[in-house]
Amino acid sequence: MAESKVRKTAAAGKPAGEPVGKTVGKTVRARKPESRLAMVRRARRINRELAELYPYAHPELDFDNPFQLLVATVLSAQTTDLRVNQTTPALFAKYPMPEDMAAANPAELEEIIRPTGFFRNKAKSLIGLSIALRDDFGGEVPGRLEDLVTLPGVGRKTANVVLGNAFGVPGITVDTHFGRLARRFGWTAEDDPVKVEAAVAEIFPKSEWTMLSHRVVFHGRRICHSQKPACGACPIAPLCPSYGEGETDPEKAKKLLKYELGGHPGQRLRPPADFPGEAGARADAAAHHGQVADLAVAE
Repeated sequence: MAESKVRKTAAAGKPAGEPVGKTVGKTVRARKPESRLAMVRRARRINRELAELYPYAHPELDFDNPFQLLVATVLSAQTTDLRVNQTTPALFAKYPMPEDMAAANPAELEEIIRPTGFFRNKAKSLIGLSIALRDDFGGEVPGRLEDLVTLPGVGRKTANVVLGNAFGVPGITVDTHFGRLARRFGWTAEDDPVKVEAAVAEIFPKSEWTMLSHRVVFHGRRICHSQKPACGACPIAPLCPSYGEGETDPEKAKKLLKYELGGHPGQRLRPPADFPGEAGARADAAAHHGQVADLAVAE
């Protein structure tokens, strides 16, 4: 999928992602000034390209209701969604409702969520927000941002995740991936997540905010990595002013692709039916069972 678009660009006689203001070989090209209108048009084209690349983009946390999504999102800080997805089944089996978690023994809760890191602070936040949900919101997760951000451990990022994916209220989720790509794409120079959110909100229509967030985060996890972005395998390289920060050789870049683009499953243990990584997950599971069977025969 990514490879075909890059090949089409190269075939057209233009190197995929040829940068403006970057070093190409030994030639330094001057960066052309970009008007606000041009930037907005380029940004919206990037969104359309990402929609084609990731038509299945979705939140990568497993959840069945707003409370589970809220808890999982709080747990996702400073860890992977996969680690959270491995932890939450036991957590929700023991504490299925806010009332249950509000009455949790802190030490027992900490032990369950220990694999996610920072478990003491997270346990404090989970108990605190559960108490607030029980006492102030009738045991229900509120569907308004101004209410959500009053809960312990819940900021705008977490609130927007819950609003967009549990209530259908558009929101921009500025995590580390989204902030990094927003700056690389030239949408903003801001580092503060609230300022990034405000800047991006002015570029895209509100109806696009939630899916834009998923697409950008997907791209950041799969191609535009923090340390080694796979520029040479990136379908939107021609639209990116930061092309060249990562590996530009197509074959080397292809080896940097992660999750389903790299032939591996995504982070969800219960992915949507149309997620292409599901087949990879089944293949990995089958291979694991095969290895176990082989060991049993050998013994």
